[in-house]
Amino acid sequence: MTDVLPWLIPLLVVVVLGAVAALVVPRTRRGKQLPPPGGQPTVVEPVETAAPPEVSTSPGVVIAEDEVAVVEHPAPVAGRLVRLRDRLARSGSPLGARLLFVLSREHLTEDDWEELEETLLLADVGVGPAGELIDALRTRVRVQGVTTPAAVRAMLREELIALVGPTMDRTLHTDGAEPGTPGVVLVVGVNGTGKTTTVGKLARVLVAEDKTVVLGAADTFRAAAADQLQTWGSRVGVHTVRADRDGADPAAVAFDAVKHGKAEAADVVLVDTAGRLQNKAGLMDELGKITRVITREAALTEVLLVLDATTGQNGMQQARVFGEVAGVTGIVLTKLDGTAKGGIVVAVQRALGVPVKLVGLGEGPDDLAPFDAEEFVDGILG
Repeated sequence: MTDVLPWLIPLLVVVVLGAVAALVVPRTRRGKQLPPPGGQPTVVEPVETAAPPEVSTSPGVVIAEDEVAVVEHPAPVAGRLVRLRDRLARSGSPLGARLLFVLSREHLTEDDWEELEETLLLADVGVGPAGELIDALRTRVRVQGVTTPAAVRAMLREELIALVGPTMDRTLHTDGAEPGTPGVVLVVGVNGTGKTTTVGKLARVLVAEDKTVVLGAADTFRAAAADQLQTWGSRVGVHTVRADRDGADPAAVAFDAVKHGKAEAADVVLVDTAGRLQNKAGLMDELGKITRVITREAALTEVLLVLDATTGQNGMQQARVFGEVAGVTGIVLTKLDGTAKGGIVVAVQRALGVPVKLVGLGEGPDDLAPFDAEEFVDGILG
């Protein structure tokens, strides 16, 4: 018994102290805090955040949620066309190289002039503009006696820039027509020209210029179009208004996109449309309906026709019909880098009477640039 006492007494002391503490300190429920000494319990109310404005949408139209957690920062717009010039120069543009080669001959014969004209026609410059350029070159060569390579290049550069049209207004009109309304840009074109991709890239251009954007996925016939556009928008933190099923009314989607843009005080609303052949009267009538419905909510500030630069003269008829139906105000040329078909810039401007405003430089997300006549010609000439 005496052997147990040395360790039993401390154990009894610990048990007694624990019992006393249990009586003095009130028991608490899990998750509750004791009141502060000498005062009442502190109640922390949840912080309420302002909910975004509710925007009613047409039946079958939804405002898509963002898909990505990390928002990308698009590359600055300034200097993008310089990349096109460098690409054309590195690829050895056959148009500029051939023109310089023929003009550098010591004595130009009639066959040489015909070769120059043929080169321009193969580059899709068009019969009228090609004839104008040849006449101007013949006059300058005869009057000035140009022979040195540097002088030939300078002369050709001046004439090509004049042909491309350096004085045309290539401003992208994205400001609202009235206070409190966004700029509304409608994008149209035939199948396969890259409209949806162009809209996504254009959203990146505008975000890079610190503008707030809303996308309207009015291509409701191609199953993947709205998904593709929503992916483009979510990467840069832009909302997409889309249909909840294939085959929904595209005019309703376009209308709701503009309405949502107004409610959100967005700077610009970009509306993508389904690709349509210019000889399909029903589809073209539908495009006319889209433009009429949009203008009930806000004025269109820009109608961009997307053309594939490699389609050549086939794109001229497309341009004319879309111009009549949708009132095209600007051209976007895709697949322009490294092509021998650079003359399409001249031809389409002549056919429609509106400027090329944007050019697609490649497959990268930031390979869309404002068009500049001098940079483009320098790229052709290398």
